[in-house]
Amino acid sequence: MINTAKRRELIIDQLCREGSVRVEQLSQQFSVSSVTIRSDLRQLEKHGCAVRAYGGAMLNKQFAFDRPLQDKGRINRDVKHAIACAAAALIEDGDAVILDSGSTTSQMAPQLAGKKDLVVMTNALNIAFELANNEQIDLMVVGGSVRRKAWSLYGPAAEQQLRQYRFDKLFLGVDGFDLAGGITTPDPGEAQLNRVMCEVAREVIAIADASKFGRTSFCMIREIGQIHRLVTDSRIPEHYLQALHHLGIDVIIADR
Repeated sequence: MINTAKRRELIIDQLCREGSVRVEQLSQQFSVSSVTIRSDLRQLEKHGCAVRAYGGAMLNKQFAFDRPLQDKGRINRDVKHAIACAAAALIEDGDAVILDSGSTTSQMAPQLAGKKDLVVMTNALNIAFELANNEQIDLMVVGGSVRRKAWSLYGPAAEQQLRQYRFDKLFLGVDGFDLAGGITTPDPGEAQLNRVMCEVAREVIAIADASKFGRTSFCMIREIGQIHRLVTDSRIPEHYLQALHHLGIDVIIADR
């Protein structure tokens, strides 16, 4: 027997793979009653992961799920590369910046070659590895617990370390970007660290391909109006573009 949290996690994985699930099938699969499975599906619907249907549930495609970084990196790779290049162009010699973990921020790291006298703080193990041999970068890596799916570090130690410094720019990875729901991510620990990053940076720059718009996840990082810039691609919906301009947020379209 597995516990409730693990069972629901496995149901989410199955929803992502198959797009829908059936109560009877899940009841047999996990050796629990149909009442228990319906309770699971109600909770997943409450959190936005699923939409219940007769006899089961369907995947809510607007929900931002916690997928492994290597899987995220395969999605919209060319678009993410263009966004990463445009974001890296915002970094000036002498800047002190934070690179958040994520598939798009990861692609920023190679673009820093040729820039001088940078201070870069990151919570991403793969970004730290990429930048470790760059002699023009004073590289700082936060300490903490490892999120294996994201190759990132988080926790109270990381938050305390960040609060000792002030940075010019934060490049914030995005899982969900919704005008009403704000900027969200699936993991509570990472969300808390991201909130601290926002506190210690003079400029908050969100980077997101257009697949992230209209999506929400469990944990709020920041309201949309609290960022300074967004770097995205040309598929951004027109009503998003207008709303962001109305809020005074600078929108950079990377693939024009």
